[in-house]
Amino acid sequence: METPDLATPLSDRLEEGLSRIAAVLRADDWSRAKAVQLNPTQYAILVHLQGRPSGLGIKDIAFQLGVSQPTTTDSVAALERKGLVVRHTDLADRRAVHVRLTADAETALQAARSVPGHAHEAVAALDRAGQEKLLLLLIAMIRQLQETGAIPIQRMCASCRHFRPFVHADAARPHHCTFVDASFGQQDLRIECREHEAAAPASRAATWDAFAKGIQTLQA
Repeated sequence: METPDLATPLSDRLEEGLSRIAAVLRADDWSRAKAVQLNPTQYAILVHLQGRPSGLGIKDIAFQLGVSQPTTTDSVAALERKGLVVRHTDLADRRAVHVRLTADAETALQAARSVPGHAHEAVAALDRAGQEKLLLLLIAMIRQLQETGAIPIQRMCASCRHFRPFVHADAARPHHCTFVDASFGQQDLRIECREHEAAAPASRAATWDAFAKGIQTLQA
């Protein structure tokens, strides 16, 4: 008797797997937020503001985190009362108000990150090659999401005007960053970089094409 093929589509199973990981990430964030007496949204705002000395507006924060502006406003107000953020007027536009971290927020983030996370342990359990492959897959997925407008442009190498993929013959360090004028390897690709400067759409597309072709060559 022939065994029926009951498997769901591969893309569906991958999405199911990602949802399991997302659940663990949310639980880890709950634990870290609780450790510094915050809720997950407040903690996410602090994480997102880190490395942005000029801060961000409420609308930008809400868009980046995928939450409503009223929720963001309420969360920022709570963080302000706790002394973890301050609001300031944008010097370039006196009508705009930005939110930025205080020194106490940096201390709180450091304390929160000291709380062990199950997702971190799972990633650490992968060997170096597995981690590198996962990084490349995550970059590809994030790039697809940002190019379709599901998320804002992220501060990662693949969308930065300083990124030059596969311009060096050294297989261990094929990429170049013009900001620091240095070569670097696949394992050093960043998803969140404080020095990120978004490339123009056409340049971003050309950079991605060069990056994707280089990856295909390595995997051939």
